[in-house]
Amino acid sequence: MNTQQVANRLVELCRKGEFDKVQKELFSNDAVSIEPQETPAFAKETKGLSAILQKGEKWNSMLEKVNSLEVSEPVVAGNAFACTMRLDIDMKGGQHLDISELCVYKVKDGKITTEEFIM
Repeated sequence: MNTQQVANRLVELCRKGEFDKVQKELFSNDAVSIEPQETPAFAKETKGLSAILQKGEKWNSMLEKVNSLEVSEPVVAGNAFACTMRLDIDMKGGQHLDISELCVYKVKDGKITTEEFIM
């Protein structure tokens, strides 16, 4: 897949809430995931597909309900693309979050090598 095809597939799956499928299908084994900041729940950088999948499982275990999910069309430039994502969610324990972020991805050989979330 070229970068545009990877971007389109990511957006398609994210809009369905199939984030684990995104990672399993589109990420390279040595991919890196970068969060805006380190938190008690998540490191600033997560390296390797296995660790990224574990991070996703941890996130899902903290999530109570997704109220709404919006993903923009991707913007592609060379080997990179970006989209915006907005999540209105309820966390276990009662916390409500409305998260809006820019998601930036780098692609090499048809696989995502880096994802970075910017808020």
